[in-house]
Amino acid sequence: MTTSRRHYHITTFGCQMNKADSERMAGILEDMGFEWSEDPNQADVILYNTCTIRDNAEQKVYSYLGRQAKRKHEQPDLTLIVAGCVAQQEGETLLRRVPELDLVMGPQHANRLKDLLQQVFDGNQVVATEPIHIIEDITKPRRDSKVTAWVNVIYGCNERCTYCVVPNVRGVEQSRTPEAIRAEMEELGRQGYKEVTLLGQNIDAYGRDLPGVTPEGRHQHTLTDLLYYVHDVPGVERIRFATSHPRYFTERLIRACAELPKVCEHFHIPFQSGDNEVLKRMARGYTHEKYRRIINTIRKYVPDAAISADAIVGFPTETEEQFENTLKLVADIGFDQLNTAAYSPRPGTPAAVWENQLSEEVKSDRLQRLNHLVATIAAERSQRYMGRLEEVLVEDQNPKDKTQVMGRTRTNRLTFFTGDINELKGKLVKVRISEVRAFSLTGEPVEVREVVSV
Repeated sequence: MTTSRRHYHITTFGCQMNKADSERMAGILEDMGFEWSEDPNQADVILYNTCTIRDNAEQKVYSYLGRQAKRKHEQPDLTLIVAGCVAQQEGETLLRRVPELDLVMGPQHANRLKDLLQQVFDGNQVVATEPIHIIEDITKPRRDSKVTAWVNVIYGCNERCTYCVVPNVRGVEQSRTPEAIRAEMEELGRQGYKEVTLLGQNIDAYGRDLPGVTPEGRHQHTLTDLLYYVHDVPGVERIRFATSHPRYFTERLIRACAELPKVCEHFHIPFQSGDNEVLKRMARGYTHEKYRRIINTIRKYVPDAAISADAIVGFPTETEEQFENTLKLVADIGFDQLNTAAYSPRPGTPAAVWENQLSEEVKSDRLQRLNHLVATIAAERSQRYMGRLEEVLVEDQNPKDKTQVMGRTRTNRLTFFTGDINELKGKLVKVRISEVRAFSLTGEPVEVREVVSV
């Protein structure tokens, strides 16, 4: 089959893992000769990479799909694909709901897109949701940025949080080898990428499934060991990692972050609730006291670290008093940023069928109160940047003011300053902060640090 000047479009919903999967699938499509189209209506292959964490993301997919399914009646050659977590969860049900679909594929099958599409072009309707061992990634992703990049280090999740569909849709934990991860990072360094975020659904579990133990009896491959192993990759100036689970966040890992100059002073550690009874019902495996100890340890080793997290309000049976324990935790710790959500029952999870689901009004009220507190505290936390010299990695132009560029500090604060994107993209710039807001900063450039890739 020829694909000369045929176009593809990918719409991505959900988390960083999904964005990384989309970049890999875009790389496969470009290897096959397809070109990217900004406009889905001009594309011959349309792929929706879906998320099932929240109900509204799922509903949005169905409305987008409906529009393209209509188009397919006029253009039978249009290829429609649903990938990601909704695809994994719904499987063949999706085909019954939208018979115009050509391919339904779960996240574990992202690297098989070429083979699966070949089956579609041979005239088959394909569902690929069976659990498989994820094939090592050899395709070059089509990365959205030229400055920062994601690198998967572990797929899947073995946790069984009672509200979460991820283990059902992303499968069991599978770690990539340290050698494969380092090789991908070295290639990124050669291409001029300055920052890499190591990604995993539960990244602190990295290496548990790889063979080998140390003489002391601990796993030979841990996230801490991986950080030491990849730290000196030439050209890469900054390393981040996400998402962490409090149960596996060790002092050894925190010490490594303090010791390794390239690892950024930003920790994203979801706590979900500040109440022990709710945490138990969520099956999170830690208490709020343990969570506080982790943050205290981080602040002992890395005093200026930025802490961000995720929290859920309105979990089934959550009382007003239990919700107030979450508010108390947020007030006590002083997060730099917090992703908040009202609980949304997900099919196939234990909590979805529990009695004592809270009303939408109660959930919405609690979410508003939490968000108000988060904004207040983030604004207070921002004050410490006033007048400081911060190193900013320039990623892009400020879309709202073309005279400015934007990038992030090592602590992940979005920062704007005057400059020409053509000269500064990918550069590390020392910026004197002159204006602070809850979630972003503005400053004046002082000096550009030239980075020489070895």
